Amino acid sequence: MSRKNKGLNSRGISRTLSASLAGARAGGAMAVDKAFTRFSGKPAMGEDSAFARREAARFVRKLGKLKGSYVKIGQMLALFGEHFLPPALTFALHELEQNTDPLAWDIMESAFRDALGVLYTELEIEPQAFAAASLAQVHRARVKATGEKICLKIQYPGLAAVIDSDFDTVIRMLTLSRWVKAGRDLDQWLGSMRQQLHNEIDYTREAEMTRRANRITSSMIGAPMSYAVPEILPRYCGPQVLALEYVEGLSVTDEAVRRLPLKRRNALAQGMLELFFYELYDWGLLQTDPNFGNYLLRLGDRRKVDAQDQLVLLDFGAVLQCEDRFLHHLQHLIAAGQRRDVAAVVDNLIGLNCLPLDVNEEAGQLFADFCLQLLEPLQAPEHLPREYLNATGQYCWASSRLMHRAARRGALSSTNRHFTPPSGDFALIARKLTGVFTFISVLGAQFNAHDVVQDHLDRWRHRSISRNRQRSPAAR
Repeated sequence: MSRKNKGLNSRGISRTLSASLAGARAGGAMAVDKAFTRFSGKPAMGEDSAFARREAARFVRKLGKLKGSYVKIGQMLALFGEHFLPPALTFALHELEQNTDPLAWDIMESAFRDALGVLYTELEIEPQAFAAASLAQVHRARVKATGEKICLKIQYPGLAAVIDSDFDTVIRMLTLSRWVKAGRDLDQWLGSMRQQLHNEIDYTREAEMTRRANRITSSMIGAPMSYAVPEILPRYCGPQVLALEYVEGLSVTDEAVRRLPLKRRNALAQGMLELFFYELYDWGLLQTDPNFGNYLLRLGDRRKVDAQDQLVLLDFGAVLQCEDRFLHHLQHLIAAGQRRDVAAVVDNLIGLNCLPLDVNEEAGQLFADFCLQLLEPLQAPEHLPREYLNATGQYCWASSRLMHRAARRGALSSTNRHFTPPSGDFALIARKLTGVFTFISVLGAQFNAHDVVQDHLDRWRHRSISRNRQRSPAAR
């Protein structure tokens, strides 16, 4: 094993063998348990038994030890696999940490030299990473000639060469362990997951998405919240390294943010919610990774009730460029949800391939109810559950426990025999919306979102009417 790869445990044969053995062991253990249960005459323990949970935890620990893309694939399965994986495994996969220990400098220095070439000598790179995840880590650096502070996001060495084989190995692990069953829906999901994984290591694409987001946010006029995106520094960018301006800010979980007056926390929360609707109705460009580490808060004077706070958007590797048809149905789905129009919700769910054309009334109602509950905070005040309102009638996002309630209803919908797993793109949007609502809940926000959302819907309808008039023969 080369020196620069030793910290990644990335030698192909040993990684694949170790992973496959983990899958075979889990599958064998589950098979023995089922056989013993059958011959002993005991009732079946099911896929969420204590035994299944122990085997799932053991399986996930092995993924964690292998690190790199195995961890990332496990995290993606935790988010997208609930319709295909048993509850015990889905629960265990959520234990994979989003942040991992960074690789040592003696490994990463070699990676930087390879990625930057002769430009390496122009920079003074801090040996200690200040952020690390499953696919990359981030180092601060200084441009020697100017003193400018920058950020360098560096991909782990050798990752691109093994990512497809690692993905195939994890799926083989799931097959050997008998935790996944083949089928057309699964194949579609796996294709979507694989594409998402490739997007996140395509730094040329990420740089372009970052530049595009920077142009959009820089040109915004009149928005209630100020947004910022770091500038790309192309001189130091390459296939394995991304260079951006260094931006300081606080995490939403920082104690200083918690101590802000409610009015400012509400403004930051509304800014995050509006960002989702700008992405959906104005930009057609959705950042689908809800990780708190992808956002920073730049605060004004913390002593004031009113101040110029700013939301900084980071990491555009997980951006979804929506196709027109998908965007059309998703936009109309949310608009129908605002009207509480169940029939229109079902029609657009069919358009999003979440329900079959011949869906029966019961299954359609179940899935529509799930969507309406997920959109609960956006409803008109008279439709908000009174038990989640404060004394002035404002929705209390944290105490509503919306995500817990929506998850329970979603689980109920998935048990219906007419249930069809949603498309991969729809799952990404649900993931995004869940992240937005969780962000707002962490801020302890208390506000009604209906008017905020309605403003976006009204502008969208006005633009749609204007475009249709321009296209009509009468308009010409």
